[in-house]
Amino acid sequence: MSSPQRRASVACALTACAATLVTGAPAPAHATPPTPTATPTLRFGACPDSVPDPPAPEHVECATLAVPLDWSHPGGRRIRVAVSRVRASGPPAERRGILLVNPGGPGGPGLPYAVTKRAKLPESVRRSYDIIGFDPRGVGHSAPAGCGRMGGLFDTPGADPVPVGPRAERAHLHSLRRMADDCAAGAAGALPHLSTEQTAYDMDAIRAALGERRTGFLGVSYGSYLGAAYAAHFPRRVSRMVLDSVVGPWEWYDFDLRQTRALLRQREVFFRWVAEHPGRFGLGGSPEAVREAYLRVRTGLATHPVDGFGAAAFDRAVYRALGRTERWTGLADGLRASLRDGDTGALRPDEPFDGPESRNYEAANRIVKCADGHAPTPRRVAADIRRTRRLDPQPVLTGIEASTCAYWHHQPAHRTRLGSPGAPPALLIASAHDPVTPIEGARRLRHRLPGSRLVTLHQDYSHGVFASRGDPCVDGAAAAYLVEGRLPAADVHCTGPGLPEPDQG
Repeated sequence: MSSPQRRASVACALTACAATLVTGAPAPAHATPPTPTATPTLRFGACPDSVPDPPAPEHVECATLAVPLDWSHPGGRRIRVAVSRVRASGPPAERRGILLVNPGGPGGPGLPYAVTKRAKLPESVRRSYDIIGFDPRGVGHSAPAGCGRMGGLFDTPGADPVPVGPRAERAHLHSLRRMADDCAAGAAGALPHLSTEQTAYDMDAIRAALGERRTGFLGVSYGSYLGAAYAAHFPRRVSRMVLDSVVGPWEWYDFDLRQTRALLRQREVFFRWVAEHPGRFGLGGSPEAVREAYLRVRTGLATHPVDGFGAAAFDRAVYRALGRTERWTGLADGLRASLRDGDTGALRPDEPFDGPESRNYEAANRIVKCADGHAPTPRRVAADIRRTRRLDPQPVLTGIEASTCAYWHHQPAHRTRLGSPGAPPALLIASAHDPVTPIEGARRLRHRLPGSRLVTLHQDYSHGVFASRGDPCVDGAAAAYLVEGRLPAADVHCTGPGLPEPDQG
């Protein structure tokens, strides 16, 4: 493996090269970009420091691939997409080809994912596939997008994300307008081309550059949406596709609203769970008492932030914790510490929210969502906030990123196409009570992929299932499909762990 100094220089070279290529005004996007006629090749070498080393004797290698900024004008301006690879560990007779992987987002970096996700995959999958990671365009080392201050999103403390009353609603809408303006200024001519559809064409260019006739794909969360887009445009180039924690085939803004309401249901489960352990957490012996404690913390932070940690940061912490039950103990402990001592340390993220990776993620997330489909009107955004507050006066609105699209500078001409009857059946996987990607999305998307099967992990409340929850029923079904091509004869129902026991503190 290369020295840390060489890997660092590679990272700088990738980022700098990508950043200089996204400026300028490209030609307008067309509905159906053509397939490129020339097939480039990948020259693998050292990886950036962001990519961890896999256990010896396995080896990760990285490359960049030049692709059109606008696939409808393949002769125009180009950007570079960063790609990583860990080769199959089994003998050639066991090899099944390549498995592209995507961790989600939009905005999640995929370059290190070839290593981190591969480490959790069943051994039979690791022996059978070259695992291929990549940073989607606009992310990480692939022409990273930026939106500057993003309308004050990174202010410390940030504005309360739940506006109450006409004046607060107007201020909230104004911040969305400023965010859209900041993204237009920061991403410049690349803004309309950092879309899921364009990334799907990048994926096919990666497949071709690797010399593969077809590709396997494993996508989690937003990765499921990306996989469905690839199947829509390249149905005959899909071999086996696993879509985990599935995003449904809705407009992004409609999906965000569904997620917000699922988070309300999940928070009620969290309140009941904490109340069942009053001796451990000391937040009350009833869900109502726990809710009251929760609201005291949030109200206090909204009026008197602690070292810049206010209502916006609190809601981000709650949003993150509700999606994985193993984080619930930490959230409950953080609530108790905040009430007793004013200590918000347990609620704060490990990495600063305004760090470069977070800034890139937040920018890319909104840019992709707004490039993928139709936008809500400002009037609807305000009305939906009021409607959600009627369900619960203090909702968690952190995940409604697509509300920014109400003021977007480049409205897409068409929605992203998802799925195709010409694609082979896929394996969809979902947790029964996942609040981040509610299971209804998997049920809806499967109709876009005829013949597909759904694996449900019942009695589970977390986001991310395959090679994540450690469930042998789920992992066995997915491994059999990927390695042997055995799609289940019917939907599969697995029994999950239920709610966890609290960690001892």
